[in-house]
Amino acid sequence: MLILGIESSCDETAAAVVEDGRSLHSNIIASSVEEQSLYGGVVPEIASRRHIEAISLVVEQALQEASITAADLDAVAVTFAPGLIGGVLVGVNFAKGFALASQKPLVPVHHLRGHIAALYLTHPQLKPPFLCLVASGGHSHIIRVEDYTKFTILGRTVDDAAGEAFDKVARTLGLGYPGGPAVAKAALQGNEKAYKLPTPKVAGRYDVSFSGLKTAVLNLVNQGEMKGEPVNVCDMATSFQFRATEILAEKLMLAASELGEKKICIAGGVAANKALRQLLEADCKKTGAELYLPEISLCGDNAAMIASAGYYEYLSGNIANDDLNGEATLPIDYR
Repeated sequence: MLILGIESSCDETAAAVVEDGRSLHSNIIASSVEEQSLYGGVVPEIASRRHIEAISLVVEQALQEASITAADLDAVAVTFAPGLIGGVLVGVNFAKGFALASQKPLVPVHHLRGHIAALYLTHPQLKPPFLCLVASGGHSHIIRVEDYTKFTILGRTVDDAAGEAFDKVARTLGLGYPGGPAVAKAALQGNEKAYKLPTPKVAGRYDVSFSGLKTAVLNLVNQGEMKGEPVNVCDMATSFQFRATEILAEKLMLAASELGEKKICIAGGVAANKALRQLLEADCKKTGAELYLPEISLCGDNAAMIASAGYYEYLSGNIANDDLNGEATLPIDYR
């Protein structure tokens, strides 16, 4: 079964063709990240305009790269929630028109379910149930994947998402946008023990918090400037990255231990962070758990993950009507 996936929830306009949820035939991405970096982050209005300009072309390229036409497709899957609503609506409305014109079923896909589905493209043998940390610029969740379309939220951020914290710390340190890669690059030359940063306390056993950690970095930078003793950027980047990844890994492994989970996964943009990957690899080696990591190219927003998730949504009977609308917020366990 061939599924066309369409993704436009942030600043990537993407289209892809995936077969049976596991085999990637094409994956096209047009990003406005360079333009967004001029403003230190995503400007929703600019992102929406770039989606409008790019979406038709990326879909055409995805079909061409897969060597198929619209007639060969079995369904059209699109991110309908959550995300920047202007961008989401561009993708949803294009997908509705494309599905109608080609007489194909329209499948609505939750963005976080898409990130989890990226694992199926990397690991064709992986099947639920398993435990997954989904960490990105807008989300940080620990989720038990009960089945392909059934999810239980075990923990989440109570304030900033992990990726958002990376972006804000990068801005504070003058490292630019996007913050995740910028902090990781600077951290290669730093000392992770140079600055003692806090681990914010939370009530939920598997919840996480990053607002206090981000604020601690900002305070140290401001104090250093006032004293005429600026912080060492690389040392601070390393110290922050160490604490942030430690928080995520500790909560994920705690949940795995207490729930008896032996299949552990990570997904989302933060899953590309090398320090987090290495930390979890070491933890899983100690406990004997299996660790599944997505391909780096599938960690960020892309349409391949939407097409993969769309396959399983289609099999579950989740077909949209022509009144499908975009939603800015929606929990992953919606029904």
